[in-house]
Amino acid sequence: MVIWQIDFYRRPLKNETGEKLWELLICDSTGSFTFSAFCPQSQADSAWITEQLQREIQGKVLPDMIQVFRPQSLSLIEYTAKNLGIKVEATQRTIALKNLLESRAKVYPKMANYTGEPYNPVILESPPPFPLPENLWGERWRFAALPAGKIEDTFKSRPLPILEMPESLLPLNLGLASTILVPGVIIDGGRQSMRLARWFQEAKPVDLSYIPGSHDGLILEAGLVDRWVVATFEDSEVKAAGEIYQQRKQLSQGLHFLLVQPDNSGMTYTGFWLLQPA
Repeated sequence: MVIWQIDFYRRPLKNETGEKLWELLICDSTGSFTFSAFCPQSQADSAWITEQLQREIQGKVLPDMIQVFRPQSLSLIEYTAKNLGIKVEATQRTIALKNLLESRAKVYPKMANYTGEPYNPVILESPPPFPLPENLWGERWRFAALPAGKIEDTFKSRPLPILEMPESLLPLNLGLASTILVPGVIIDGGRQSMRLARWFQEAKPVDLSYIPGSHDGLILEAGLVDRWVVATFEDSEVKAAGEIYQQRKQLSQGLHFLLVQPDNSGMTYTGFWLLQPA
């Protein structure tokens, strides 16, 4: 599958008339192919993007999919891609593109039209987290951990209704030792198990973190910038378990998991996701 990763957004640059410049930046998922073009903000629309893409794809194989991580770029690129018959995936996992953006950010200050304004190429503004809908919540939850070497065998062999184990996040492909404990969160959903798992699937979970505070919480990052409060607690033992959970995430390169199941019998699982901060 040919995948292009695309960003279209303003940069810390301006043209001769003082108008902000937007950059269309394209790379493939390996970073081996790149394309860049600038336009003034007054021309930053789907028609301009379409013109650039049509010019760029001449003589090239059309991508099967375009991946976009920036919400401000999404609707414009979706409109353009639809006209070209290309699917679009909104995802935070655009590693090659983010690496390219970080590299480009070091070039802008050397350009004559650099504005000097604060600029971070990959950080997105996130809204305050919303509580998980009460009608979805299951019976109980807990922190857990599994040896890296057992994760793939344990879940790939099970007939799970929902299973998200991207090849790039498999412990072996991350170079994790089989004995490393990969932390996770297990939710016993009871009768709500399937509904809860489907909600998570639609939300597209990315990262699940323990956040200490006046009320400790478990915060889910999902989609492009969505944030959800999965749980809050004050129990000292749960807090200690949360601290261990975060420590294990550091040792596992951020790899962790979310498991939704009807109960803790270990007989049936509803949904399993491997997660890692993008």
